[in-house]
Amino acid sequence: MLSPKLGAQSERMKRRSSSGKFHHRWKRKFFAFLLIAICFATFLLMESEYSKIKMPSFISPPLQKPKIAFLFIARNRIPLDIVWDAFFQGDTENRFSIYVHSRPGFLLNAATTRSKFFLNRQVNDSIQVDWGKASMIQAERILLQSALMDPFNDRFLFLSDSCVPLYNFSYTYDYIMSTPNSFVDSFADKKESRYNPKMHPVIAIDNWRKGSQWVVLTRKHAEVVVEDETVLSMFQLQCKTKSLPEFWRDRPIPADTSAEHNCIPDEHYVQTLLTLKGLEGEITRRSLTHSSWDLTSSRDPHRKGWHPVTYKLADATSSLIQSIKAIDNIYFETEYRREWCTSKGKPSQCFLFARKFTRPAALRLLNMSAFGFSREATP
Repeated sequence: MLSPKLGAQSERMKRRSSSGKFHHRWKRKFFAFLLIAICFATFLLMESEYSKIKMPSFISPPLQKPKIAFLFIARNRIPLDIVWDAFFQGDTENRFSIYVHSRPGFLLNAATTRSKFFLNRQVNDSIQVDWGKASMIQAERILLQSALMDPFNDRFLFLSDSCVPLYNFSYTYDYIMSTPNSFVDSFADKKESRYNPKMHPVIAIDNWRKGSQWVVLTRKHAEVVVEDETVLSMFQLQCKTKSLPEFWRDRPIPADTSAEHNCIPDEHYVQTLLTLKGLEGEITRRSLTHSSWDLTSSRDPHRKGWHPVTYKLADATSSLIQSIKAIDNIYFETEYRREWCTSKGKPSQCFLFARKFTRPAALRLLNMSAFGFSREATP
């Protein structure tokens, strides 16, 4: 049996041992907690630094500006592709797209174009187009349908394969985008014999309009064109060209003289459709593409003025381009109306493009820097 003294010593030793174990466990927990806290703080610091690197591009991605869709109607290749290549080089902000309607099966590849901008830009559902037939407006609708698939395309500009730009890309873009309107050459056509009475009542003569097919449409108006079936069907049935003269004709004049109205579908369709839809107030009633009409070359007096002058190498001078750029008003004889051209509320030149230019003529003008941009910009 332990003495009272030894028992007290034993009890004190047990208490010290228990107290030491408690302090040891507390220290381990404390250091473990401290280690976790340090790790967590390090993680937060690294995450913060990582966010500083990544956050700016995440918060502020580059905004896509509205684009102009350039819609080319061509027989095969784009003969003036080098001119347009230099023009498109002037854009550094991805503000355009290109679509080309050529004959079925034609491909724009390294063998058929020298411009990277036109590579594979042909629409794949193209049709055979005949001048003066409704197939022309069908080709226009095919181009619009393809271009509308890109939600950033905001303007839709029709061009022929003989068109040249008169100014650099930035000026052209700002001019077109400075107004909410479409540019559609449109005027009343009651004095001409192109209207077919069989179009009534779908198309009344008071809504019959004429103008150039080289229009610039807003997205809203482009959608109106591709969604239309009623007016298109009437044009296909009742808007036809007059029979060719005897020395060109390969078949008798049809007995149905209603087909003898000299109706050129692409010169009436968009203008008449927008008028029928009550949208004339949303268009600037002039074209941005200049044409000089030839009044002497046709063998048929009824067809004089049906085709524009073609500018050849000898015609390609700086004074020619300057004379086109100097035009600041257009007179519409059938309406006794003069349209003074404006941009951003101020007087301006009327035309941004011109036709018809042969390849040698266009290349000479490009080399002369007559367009406001040069071939040296092409890589």
